[in-house]
Amino acid sequence: MRIATWNVNSVRARAARIVDWLERRDVDVLAMQEIKCKTEQFPYDAFEAAGYEVQAHGLNQWNGVAIASRLPMSEVERDFPGQPGYANSGDPVVEARAMAATVEGVRVWSLYVPNGRELGHAHYDYKLEWLRALTDLSDTWRARPFALMGDFNIAPLDTDVWDIRVFDGATHVSQPERDAFQAMLDAGLVDVVRDRAPGYTYWDYKAGRWNKNEGMRIDFVLGNPAFAGLVGRASIDRDERTGDAPSDHVPVVVDLDLETELDDDRPMIF
Repeated sequence: MRIATWNVNSVRARAARIVDWLERRDVDVLAMQEIKCKTEQFPYDAFEAAGYEVQAHGLNQWNGVAIASRLPMSEVERDFPGQPGYANSGDPVVEARAMAATVEGVRVWSLYVPNGRELGHAHYDYKLEWLRALTDLSDTWRARPFALMGDFNIAPLDTDVWDIRVFDGATHVSQPERDAFQAMLDAGLVDVVRDRAPGYTYWDYKAGRWNKNEGMRIDFVLGNPAFAGLVGRASIDRDERTGDAPSDHVPVVVDLDLETELDDDRPMIF
């Protein structure tokens, strides 16, 4: 079973490109982030025509997550228990940043971790609170293959950015954020991609970052031991940052040694 995560940065603007990639790469399950639309505005028809069921969670033109699968999905869940809310003013709102589904016995979460904006900002405190609440659910990670997939908006290592000196005093690399990421690993999750696929997953549109390869590694697949034990290969599809109107993120792909009902229909490779 091939699964992937991709911050698509507006699914309506890139639906044709995403579906084309899904078919070319023979992906079974895709966790999407930053769909930037309400649930009812998602371009379901384009995905369904290619054989994918979609479960989406979007409240407005910001944030938003979705999961597309050509295998049956069950136990669909929007938001995780205890997920904090955020408000610029008024009452906090639980944003559309998390959803889960079970596919072939594997529990997959699509996560869009808050950005944090800048150190000392209320959004930074919100980000840390959001990550603490997520990690508090660690007991639920143990029973079956389980993965947290998505845009974590954290670069855990200095080598996950093109020049750590540029990020002095910035979010994404601060020690509290890195500690929050490490807490998930300490709770039993494994970064199943790092040792298999080097490279960045995000390049800002500004300042010619792509052309200068000034990127960041901020998109991850973190699996529990049961999930990690199924992983055969992983890759970062760097070429998806090129071409017509690309997202500023690229897909991260993981192959699981898990046969599905679709395997009989796939071409044999010798």
